[in-house]
Amino acid sequence: MQYGKVEICGVNTSSLKILKESEKRELLKKIKNGTPEEQKKAREKMINGNLRLVLSVIQRFTNRGENPDDLFQVGVIGLIKAIDNFDASLDVKFSTYGVPMIIGEIRRYLRDNNSVRVSRSMRDTAYRAMQIKEELTTKNNKEPSVEEIAKIMEVPKETVVLALEAIVEPVSLYEPVFSDGNDTIYVMDQIGDGNDEESWLEELSFREAVKNLSDREKRILSLRFFRGKTQMEVAAEIGISQAQVSRIEKGALSAIKKSM
Repeated sequence: MQYGKVEICGVNTSSLKILKESEKRELLKKIKNGTPEEQKKAREKMINGNLRLVLSVIQRFTNRGENPDDLFQVGVIGLIKAIDNFDASLDVKFSTYGVPMIIGEIRRYLRDNNSVRVSRSMRDTAYRAMQIKEELTTKNNKEPSVEEIAKIMEVPKETVVLALEAIVEPVSLYEPVFSDGNDTIYVMDQIGDGNDEESWLEELSFREAVKNLSDREKRILSLRFFRGKTQMEVAAEIGISQAQVSRIEKGALSAIKKSM
């Protein structure tokens, strides 16, 4: 079934309802505080009212050769997880939280169905390491080292590194990592020349420039450029809007450029 057609998974996409943000808030309140019958109806309406969100997300994965129906179903699972875990008390739009959840679910599906087969034990080790990493990050408000994760798992740190590397999806050299609306920086632009005698001086200058940034600016740049998260994913993790992430990111990069 092709994306150009109206139907996907038997759903007429042209007739999908779009909920207003106020309607989403009301439904989320009922899901959390309503009677069992109200919760059931509100949850169903919330799912059906956000199917267009799922549809918009899976458009990003059209070049993978995957069946769009399968991606749509996986995306709906991510949507349901987002609905069940979203904290309506936060001043964050549901889509800001939902999109990264949907993307994450699709990426997990693609990893598990990758043509480059990874052993079950290797995947289990990687997923366990990721779970521990999330738990420690939440508990300590900072990312743990590989050594800390390996210690809890009682395995050599090399095992953790190999497992995590095995499930990482290959990245194209032409994948954009930053765009300010004018110039786009691609992965290939970040690959330096190992023979550059001045590279160590640039690194020192960069480190000094980063020291002057606020903790929030450092965290956003780390999530964006070292962990490869999108602005929407960073916004959901930190609890601010995508627009705020974009503004802080641009300000931090501008400050680094001026300092260097």
